[in-house]
Amino acid sequence: MKDVEEMTQAALWSSIAATLRHEIASGSYRPGDKLPSEADLAHRFGVNRHTVRRALADLAEARLVQARRGAGVYVTARPTDYPLGRRVRLHRNLAAAGQSAERKSLLHTTRAADRREAEALGLRDGAPVHVSEGISLADGHPLALFRSVFPAERFPGLLDTLAETASVTAALARSGVTDYTRASTRITAERASPTQALHLELRPGDPILRSVSVNVDPEGRAVEYGRTWFAGDRVSLIVTDDPPKERCPD
Repeated sequence: MKDVEEMTQAALWSSIAATLRHEIASGSYRPGDKLPSEADLAHRFGVNRHTVRRALADLAEARLVQARRGAGVYVTARPTDYPLGRRVRLHRNLAAAGQSAERKSLLHTTRAADRREAEALGLRDGAPVHVSEGISLADGHPLALFRSVFPAERFPGLLDTLAETASVTAALARSGVTDYTRASTRITAERASPTQALHLELRPGDPILRSVSVNVDPEGRAVEYGRTWFAGDRVSLIVTDDPPKERCPD
C-alpha cells in the first residue's frame, strides 16, 4: 500500500513539473518571472504543498527555476553580461543587455578610513571618507551589493549629491571630476554571508563574486575605492577595453 502511495505521489509531482516545464518552454513564464506561490500551485493542481514543493525541487535541479529567500521561486534568467573595462557604468552595462538599472541606498555616512581604504585612496590613516552602500538592481531584481568610499576632504558635499542623484558619475561631476577611469580591479569568489544573502535574495553560502576596484581622475588621483558583491548566478563578468573617451551615467 505504501509503495502505491509513493508511486501516486511521484506521478503527481512529475506531472506538475512537466506542466511547468512546458509553460516555461512556451514562454508563459519568461526568464526572471516569479512563479505562483506554493499555495496557489497546490490549489491549481489539487494537491498538497509538499507535492508542489517536490515538483519545484525537480525544476530547480534542472536549473530551470531558483528559490530566492523570502521572495519566492523565479524562472532562471540568463546571466547578465557585465563588462569590466576602464569606464564601468552600471546603466550603460545593463542597457546594453536590454535591462533597466536601479540603485537602492542602504547607507550614506562619513567616518574614518580603515587601513585598506586609506591606502587605496592615497590618504593618511584615519582620514575622513564618505561611504555609500546599497543594492544594484536589474529589472527590479537584486544583482549586486556595493560599497563605495570617497575622500571626504576633497568632496565635502558628495553624499548630498549622491542622495539626490543616485549617480556616482553625477556626484563626482558636480564636485569637479568630469571623467574618471578604473585603475585596477581584483575579482575573487566567496560564499554569501547571511546578511548578503538576505539583500541579494540568495541562500547563505551561495556563491558570490567580489570585485575590488579603484577609480582615478584624469590626473591619476584616486576618487573612489569600491567593493561590489555580485550574485554569482546572475552575472557574467567580462574583462574588456572601453573606447578611449566615453562617459555614461551610472
